[in-house]
Amino acid sequence: MDFKLLGPVSAEIDGRPVDLDGAKQRTALAALLLARGHVVTDERLTVLLWGWQPPATSTNQLYTYVSRLRTRLGAGHGLHRHGAGYRMDTAGATVDWERFRELADAGRAELQAARYPEAERHLADALALWHGPALGDVTEHLAAAEGPQFAEAHLATIEHHTEAALALGRHHELLPALTRHVTKHPVRERARGQLMTALFRAGRQADALAQYEDARRILAEELGIDPGPELRALHGEILTGALAGPAAPERTAVTAAPGTRPALLPAAPRDFTGREPELRLVLDALHEDRDVTVTGAPGTGKSALALHTAEQARAAFPDGQLYADLRTPQGTPRAPREVLGWFLRALGAAPGQIPGGLDERAQQYRTLLASRRMLVLLDNAADDAQVRPLLPGGGATRTLVTGLRPALATLEGARLVRLGPMSPAEATRLLASIAGTERLAADPESVARIAEYCDRLPLALRIAAVRLADRPHWRPARLADRLADDDRRLAELRIGSLDITAALRPALEVLDGPAAQALAVLAAAGLAVLTPADAAALLDLPLDDAEDVLDGLADARLLEPCSGVDPHARYRLLPLVGLLGRSAVPVARPAAA
Repeated sequence: MDFKLLGPVSAEIDGRPVDLDGAKQRTALAALLLARGHVVTDERLTVLLWGWQPPATSTNQLYTYVSRLRTRLGAGHGLHRHGAGYRMDTAGATVDWERFRELADAGRAELQAARYPEAERHLADALALWHGPALGDVTEHLAAAEGPQFAEAHLATIEHHTEAALALGRHHELLPALTRHVTKHPVRERARGQLMTALFRAGRQADALAQYEDARRILAEELGIDPGPELRALHGEILTGALAGPAAPERTAVTAAPGTRPALLPAAPRDFTGREPELRLVLDALHEDRDVTVTGAPGTGKSALALHTAEQARAAFPDGQLYADLRTPQGTPRAPREVLGWFLRALGAAPGQIPGGLDERAQQYRTLLASRRMLVLLDNAADDAQVRPLLPGGGATRTLVTGLRPALATLEGARLVRLGPMSPAEATRLLASIAGTERLAADPESVARIAEYCDRLPLALRIAAVRLADRPHWRPARLADRLADDDRRLAELRIGSLDITAALRPALEVLDGPAAQALAVLAAAGLAVLTPADAAALLDLPLDDAEDVLDGLADARLLEPCSGVDPHARYRLLPLVGLLGRSAVPVARPAAA
């Protein structure tokens, strides 16, 4: 039996298409396949079929869809009732999504090992499995919940394949497809850099430089940011004519001449707003020769604060700045060995002088920093284990780390600065700095509503402001009314590559099953403030166990401790986190059919 998700959802038995009944039956099939053998509860299926307002007959209709699906698939379908839901055993069957992931992972591994022909072949085979947009002919609810991961995986694999093909010298044949890809996805900097590389190698230096200017304009107009360090470095190589030949496997930074001052920091946000107390804490720590760790919920602006602070403190670090995003574009932790390779080249080590092992690279890195006063910014750290090999071995160099995880607080001697939501005044100023002061001043009540619907998180506020700026015919009240709908608020807070759901999801994905279930139950309760007593009653747990659950969710930066002295610990669940938590994990346990 063969199942296809990379295009219209379909099934085949011995090469014969299975007649599926429509969007809802295809949705049920796709949801079961995506669960990879785990149970999908009735409630989860109901939400994916009808959203949060299902018809009164949804239970009977769901059973009918599943029963008909069993009939269509025939003997050996592997679809069975299990507790309060269904599971599908696909052993012996093929699922194109699973095969795609296997080929894409193999291709990335070959690419990292500089085995370009093998990488190109695996990645081309993976892309050949696509027959249109993934999850075709399913409900909008499933498409919204699962579609983004498919789209990102597809785009990333296209770019990995392009990297392998460029390394094999196929820049001429890549140009038409690359040009279409960049036109369709103008803010994807990696693809833009690949097009610049292909144009340069094809003898079109002026066109390559024009692509960079287009990228700078589009990023400024749409996102209010400058190109990142990799694209800027590539631009410099093209300007000087230094770019030539296939890229080396770790070629993400330009090798600096010995004695140069690295300047790897991306541009700080030009419209950075507020955060004066936190900014002062970070600056004071750096001037006191202390390292700093900035943590907070997703979307609180940790990276923006770090970059702004680094820019403010530039004069205090005369030997330069190093920067690395410790999270890959796919959302996985970046290997410290790879980051050390970037840093060693930036510090002047020639490629032939860079050792292969992690420990040897760390020793060389610490040696090169021993006599320098530099700032090292490590953004989006996963945990302390990822950061420790990247810490200087004493001396005058200081480190600024951002991340979600509480383990970062274990970094010895570092000052911990925790970010929460912005104040109402700060949130209003950030909205006005992007959408326009005069426009928002005419309706302060709606502006305040927008800020609260965004939980006063800088990322959500930025998305809302960009939407207003992009729609001059909208009054603030229109956006506020759209955000008022709980069922569509997360979807409203998405524009271009900015997506509040994508920013929040990683914090939920690291939760184990009981913690995720607890978050769903607490979110469904709709309480503005939670105490251990509330959690104990809602979760049916002893008081101490309930307090441990709340502390664990606070450590994951999914609950915000309430300020002020109180004999009972109190926490606030950010409404946006609550919306995502409720949609990610079923709360109720319907009776078995």
